[in-house]
Amino acid sequence: MDALQRLRCGDRCDGDYHFDQIVGNCPALEAVFEEVQRVAPTTSTVLIQGETGTGKELIAKAIHNISPRCDLPFVKVNCAAIPFDLLESELFGHEKGAFTGAIVQRTGRFELADRGTLFLDEVGDIPLRLQPKLLRVLQEQEFERLGSNYTRKVDIRLIAATHRDLAALVKQGTFREDLFYRVRVFPIHVPALRQRTEDIPKLVQYFLQFYARRMNKRIIEIPSETIEAIIRYPWPGNVRELQNFIERAVILSSHTILRAPISELEPFSVRKESNLPITGLEELEREYILRVLEASNWVVGGRNGAAERLGMKRTSLLYKMRKFRISRPPSLHHQDVERQLLV
Repeated sequence: MDALQRLRCGDRCDGDYHFDQIVGNCPALEAVFEEVQRVAPTTSTVLIQGETGTGKELIAKAIHNISPRCDLPFVKVNCAAIPFDLLESELFGHEKGAFTGAIVQRTGRFELADRGTLFLDEVGDIPLRLQPKLLRVLQEQEFERLGSNYTRKVDIRLIAATHRDLAALVKQGTFREDLFYRVRVFPIHVPALRQRTEDIPKLVQYFLQFYARRMNKRIIEIPSETIEAIIRYPWPGNVRELQNFIERAVILSSHTILRAPISELEPFSVRKESNLPITGLEELEREYILRVLEASNWVVGGRNGAAERLGMKRTSLLYKMRKFRISRPPSLHHQDVERQLLV
């Protein structure tokens, strides 16, 4: 059985891919799964990019789980959560007496991941002074523990992840250019939840069933106004924020109907003055785009423009505006709108 057939949690059911806790079948997410399946059988370094809460670690696990290394260690390190003075020891280990407090020998994460996969989360937070040593182990697959002159060889497959713009960090001088190219062999971008709104109902059902079972509750109905409010909200915390929201909703629900605190989502609820009937996702998407345009003072492109806030290209937003017949409000002067649309 080859690597692509060993989809432990990656079977496709009812038109959806399911890699562990990743649920959905929108085109953007399917493109991610295709990239996962393409790169998993190799030993190439992967850089997973995306906003906080989009599920970058789950993508990393999916790559490992369908790779030839699936039965070997999957070791993870959050580089942003470990102080610099400890990060080098955490990654490479140390010998007894290597520094004050090193009372015992320590095996680093690179050694623990030998022959398996090492996942470096928030790789953009690795201090500049430590980056040359990381570059060396990635290129030569060798390193020394702190306090040791003995060179150790390892065979690891690196998967890195970050929510930061590494190219911008390179320009700022806080991330080495050679390391950037080394970790960015095969980049995968995980879409934000606001870019895959069609998957939100599936995620709601998934988390609802998960937490209802955990809390021994039977919840079988979600009010339409609840799901509409959930779909409309932009979820800046992405899937993690949605998960926490549904967990809170299950706690608040005493009977078979989900009682979600949708008042928290009120800034993005349906405007009372709108006469547009909410009959499907397109109408909800139109309403959300309209609100973002208003919040952006009808500036489509540029920094802090509506396209940037929506996480899409300017041309894509203009296409959506034409599709949904969204036009400037009469109160704005024609020349002002034309000037803003050209930004």
